[in-house]
Amino acid sequence: MSRLRENWRIVLLVVLIVASAVSLFAPAVGAGGGANATNGTAPDATARDEGGLTNLQYGLELSGGTRVRAPLVGLTAEKVPVAANNSTNVTSALTERLGVPPTDVQIRQRGQRSADVEVFSENVSRQEFARALRAVGVQASPDDVREGVTDETVQTAVDVLDSKVSQAGLSGATVQTVQSGQQTYIQVEVPNANRSEVLDLIGDRGQVRLVAHFPTQENGSTVYRNETVLTREDIASIGTVQSAQGNRAPRVPITLTDQAAEPFARAMERFGFTQNPSSCRYQQNPEDAGYCLYTVNDGEVVYGAGVRASLARDFASGEFARDPSFVITASNVSEASQLQIDLQAGALPTELDIQEKGTTQFILPSLGDRFKLYSLVTGIIAVLAVSLVVYIRYREARIAAPMIVTAFSEVFLLLGFAAAIGYPLDLSVIAGFIAVIGTGVDDLIIIADEVLQQGETSTRKMFRRRFRKAFWPIAAAAGTLIVAMAPLSVLSLGDLQGFAIVTIVGVLIGILVTRPAYGDVLRSLMTR
Repeated sequence: MSRLRENWRIVLLVVLIVASAVSLFAPAVGAGGGANATNGTAPDATARDEGGLTNLQYGLELSGGTRVRAPLVGLTAEKVPVAANNSTNVTSALTERLGVPPTDVQIRQRGQRSADVEVFSENVSRQEFARALRAVGVQASPDDVREGVTDETVQTAVDVLDSKVSQAGLSGATVQTVQSGQQTYIQVEVPNANRSEVLDLIGDRGQVRLVAHFPTQENGSTVYRNETVLTREDIASIGTVQSAQGNRAPRVPITLTDQAAEPFARAMERFGFTQNPSSCRYQQNPEDAGYCLYTVNDGEVVYGAGVRASLARDFASGEFARDPSFVITASNVSEASQLQIDLQAGALPTELDIQEKGTTQFILPSLGDRFKLYSLVTGIIAVLAVSLVVYIRYREARIAAPMIVTAFSEVFLLLGFAAAIGYPLDLSVIAGFIAVIGTGVDDLIIIADEVLQQGETSTRKMFRRRFRKAFWPIAAAAGTLIVAMAPLSVLSLGDLQGFAIVTIVGVLIGILVTRPAYGDVLRSLMTR
């Protein structure tokens, strides 16, 4: 028992190695492949090692897939004089002058008399935006307007895109922000997905509306009107997609909020739908469609359908307000699935500027497999090189062997840590592993040299004094390295982030666990 207490650091190392083995190899251990999103600190997109021996996940570079990186479309006039009680009027006036819909103007108050004003349109220049602001009584010049949107808008877009890729069932997809100069980019990475699949999912804003299309009399002639009767905010819950059955098109069941149910029913009655049920001719004659409810997604009519007679009676009797459930339809199952995703995720505040300022990258899965092989070969070469250097340095197995085993236990612990939290392995992370091997062995050599080259170490007291003399400079150097790497680990700097995180975790494992454990091993070997 006394020997266990004396060598508790070795025991701790063994326990952590066993825990890492469980994390790496036990079934259902490690993070799953769901979507992960953070504001700038998310790892790369991941793919679970399906069918493999471990619970490790792999980044895009090692699994293949698609990466899309683009800024959001928009202009922002920062800290312009807009009073809180006048923001609604300014929004309406800007909408009219710039010729954009109300959803493309956003005012974020920064105080009672100051606000950031955003316009989400690629057809509005900085000069036009500034002129429109001055025309509505807001003092602003083109210098007050910058490209890009506010942090709040970026975060909203990240949340919506994260929800979209999650709802689409794209395993391992991640959404994060990446900073490049003054520009903030949103980066979406999806393993094992092709470019068109990802762009179809995230390329549109996903603004779903239900529009009433109906005839009316104006100056003795019949004209058609379109009135938006429902938006995403009016929907309380969304069901799963129902496939086409007989003459029924694919559909998505929805339930309205209590606040939206009665106004919707009154609108249907006012526009004549209760008096003209099942009278939509959109499929046969879109130009003279009759009374139709259009499902509109990003301004495009996805489907047009009439109101069933039973639903029309519920509108008229008030029964619908008590049970406000019905279905919205689409032309095919694929469109219905996209509607469901857009409804559940919500609409993006603005589009991603993929065409002008964005980039897309597709890595073949076969190329990812090749990168895995090269990474494995690189790791084996690093192991052999370090082992050879240590053997040449000491020519004594009882010193070199524990040093090599201890150094590579750090890598094993790091792999277990990555599997436990679902952190993906990509090329930058592999570089971090190699850096941890190098710095770890370097520190162990310093400890061994300090202990062995100062003469015979016959007592444990003498050993502890020499070990502390070697350990504290190593700990100080580790602290300096952590401080230097910390900014890289939290800033949105792409691949550098993974390298920094792995290096920091590896250094902490070394200082807190493996270096002290190696000291206990040396003490047992060198003292009586």
